[in-house]
Amino acid sequence: MTEQTTRPAPRKTRSYLIGGALVVVAAAVLYGIIAPAGKKAPGQCAASDAVLGRVAPLEKGAVAAATSPKRAQPMTALDFLGPDAKPVTLDAFRGRVTLVNLWATWCVPCREEMPTLDRLQGLLGSKDFEVVAINVDTARLERAKDFLKDISVSKLAFYSDPKADVFYRLRTAGKVVGLPTTFLVGRDGCEIAAMAGPADWASEDALALIRAAL
Repeated sequence: MTEQTTRPAPRKTRSYLIGGALVVVAAAVLYGIIAPAGKKAPGQCAASDAVLGRVAPLEKGAVAAATSPKRAQPMTALDFLGPDAKPVTLDAFRGRVTLVNLWATWCVPCREEMPTLDRLQGLLGSKDFEVVAINVDTARLERAKDFLKDISVSKLAFYSDPKADVFYRLRTAGKVVGLPTTFLVGRDGCEIAAMAGPADWASEDALALIRAAL
């Protein structure tokens, strides 16, 4: 019986195969079929790119700590619980500008800015804009709702992530160091601006910033 041996392809043939595969991948990236890791496909953030020039000059006064990128990038994918305690994703808000805020009851600056986020939602909340304030308390979960009730927050929908996966995912992406942290996200799901720390979100400076994004 003759023993069969699988021989490796000649080096020249393998080179052609590898080279051909690279050409296919490069073409796919170039024409937007796939996007390289960490980068956006062509046109993916066009809507947000279009408003950056209006938003960046308004990062001053009460929102001076906000920073916009030179080019908008897709926001990190996030999933959390909605007001009905059912899973929801940030992607569900596409078509609206959103102000995504991470907060916790043990965070004193978070507690101080929460009434201003509620007023912002009352002033600008619509089918075009929503404040998505995500509570990341991982213990004594009833405290968050009790706190909002005690300070008469009534305009904000209650979003939560009792596992704090949202915080850890953003921290891994290098977007979050502490709380509160806030992101302005465009209709296309791309990040327009980010802010570390609290702000008066009901101030004229903040309202002008949000209106520019709208």
